[in-house]
Amino acid sequence: MSQGAVSEELSVEVRDDHVAVVEFSRPPHNYFDAELIKQIADAYDALDEDRACRAIVLCSGGKHFCAGANFAAKNPAEGGHLYEQAIRLFAARTPVVAAIQGAAIGGGLGVALSADFRVASPESRFSANFARLGIHHGFGLTVTLPLVVGPQKALELLYTGERVRGDDAHAVGLCDRLVPAERLRETAISFAAEIASSAPLAIRAIRQTMRGDLAERVRAATAHELEEQGKLFATADFAEGVAATGERREPEFSGE
Repeated sequence: MSQGAVSEELSVEVRDDHVAVVEFSRPPHNYFDAELIKQIADAYDALDEDRACRAIVLCSGGKHFCAGANFAAKNPAEGGHLYEQAIRLFAARTPVVAAIQGAAIGGGLGVALSADFRVASPESRFSANFARLGIHHGFGLTVTLPLVVGPQKALELLYTGERVRGDDAHAVGLCDRLVPAERLRETAISFAAEIASSAPLAIRAIRQTMRGDLAERVRAATAHELEEQGKLFATADFAEGVAATGERREPEFSGE
């Protein structure tokens, strides 16, 4: 087993069962920016070249998996660089199982959906809350959300920003395993170890067949998503959505 902190925000542990645990931590909500996504993508790239690693568990420290980008502090001009790094998550060659504790919200849902599989608990919750903030969705959800829940359910989730609890998430396919919260990490590792016990060259070949075009599809999607987001960042509705979220109240959108 080898392990170490890549930075103050990211650690990588390669276990004897050929599973690498990649853990990020930005308490309390694990908001991301382009730099954090780059660190995760860099770790994936290194693990792709590490023969001791055959599967990855992506997880985070703290109460919530990831609350996405902090729009109260976000620089909209960062979006292009952020999505350049996000595409790299989809281009990785090693299977990924994400362990989702607490909330995977907005772009955090996008990070969760970059993985091949998701393990959650009944207390986990998922939301594509962009419309409730007054903006277009991002992080490739145009592609990834319909793949796991189907086009009609994806449209409903994007329109409403509904928060989906663990049981319902499992029922619609947002997560692949549902276990008690205290078993979340161990189940994700066990799931990844099961994948890692198969022939590694075969797994990579199968993954390339099934997901080989995903990074390019996400690249095209994020280009459009970014363009639409750029238009909506300048609206009164976006300002109201961010303010309402910060004040924990229902937004009052004006369509302007």
